[in-house]
Amino acid sequence: MSVEKTYAEINSKIREGKAVVVTAEELITLVEEKGLSKAAQEVDVVTTGTFAPMCSSGAFLSFGHTKPRMKMQKVWLNGVSAYTGIAAVDAYIGATEMHEDDPLNSNYPGEFRYGGGHVIADLVARKPVKLKALAYGTDCYPRRNLETTITLDDINEAILFNPRNCYQNYNCAVNLTNRTIYTYMGMIKPQMGNANYSTSGQLSPLLKDPHFKTIGVGTKIFLGGGIGYVAWNGTQHFPSMIDVDGKELGSAGGTLALTGDLKQMSPRWLVGTSYLGYGATLSVGVGIPIPILNEEIARYAAKKDEELFAPIVDYGEAYPSFTPGNLGYVSYADLKSGKIIVNGKEVPTAPLSSMPRAREIAATLKGWIQKGDFQLTEPVKTLPSPADGFIAHSIKED
Repeated sequence: MSVEKTYAEINSKIREGKAVVVTAEELITLVEEKGLSKAAQEVDVVTTGTFAPMCSSGAFLSFGHTKPRMKMQKVWLNGVSAYTGIAAVDAYIGATEMHEDDPLNSNYPGEFRYGGGHVIADLVARKPVKLKALAYGTDCYPRRNLETTITLDDINEAILFNPRNCYQNYNCAVNLTNRTIYTYMGMIKPQMGNANYSTSGQLSPLLKDPHFKTIGVGTKIFLGGGIGYVAWNGTQHFPSMIDVDGKELGSAGGTLALTGDLKQMSPRWLVGTSYLGYGATLSVGVGIPIPILNEEIARYAAKKDEELFAPIVDYGEAYPSFTPGNLGYVSYADLKSGKIIVNGKEVPTAPLSSMPRAREIAATLKGWIQKGDFQLTEPVKTLPSPADGFIAHSIKED
């Protein structure tokens, strides 16, 4: 019997408390026990989760007007610059912006102790934040400077807007050079002394819906501990399927732009993060529900770590020089085992994303749906999929 369900049917079951909701890992077990067809018939929603550093994140803040009025030209929050080319008292604080006095990498490797991601985390934790603003003054906005202290509850609006989150499939990073390097994939030891990766594998949202059959503009999600939505595809969204010698090894390249009310979020799920020798960022918790509308969607949602692969890339020379190619592919099952084999050498592995937190997010979202507190939204627009063949372009230099 073919499986065909609708969002309306699933939401009706959620409201009645009859929906069958499982995490992506629970679906894997169910498929192993009952088979794909039976599992697809029984399950209505599969929940996913990921918690990891996500650099392309930030927040729009609307502070409210001063007396007399002021058109803020430059703004700092706890010494971190925010972009003000929006409106008089609005600003955007980016997760990777650094404190104005940070020495950066002048004392290599720099510690990057406090940046925009830390400001956002402090705001969500309801900590006081110092606001400094300068202006050139106009007839309607005469004030030229401001120094005060704010909290998240003092300002009118705070909207988390992350232009690129939930990267579908990161590289597994190794280092073939003779020196230690410091990257957005963490510290990587020389001569393949370690390998770092950053995806929750069989719980990762976009690995479970690689063709974007259910995740699109308007999809309601768990974001930072509150409710969020998919606003658009993320920047650098170039989805593709990994195919090696005719064997499908998973997907890569998809990203999401996400948004939500920062005031409803939690410091547990938005954490300021520092990378030695690289910079500051924000670790973000994201959970996305996948409605099991048919058997094909269930098949991808049930993919195991053994079936999902990441490319192994040299971050010592190949990645920084933009040299194409990789050192092969490795399954998330092998990555999570703690060691992999690269070029005949055993290499210890470590994740930058947190599997315990990913499981907690998937379980939390599952609970919200089971209680009827969270219903699914049907996308108002689909996102580009691997079938669209998007190709990345690099900067052309004069």
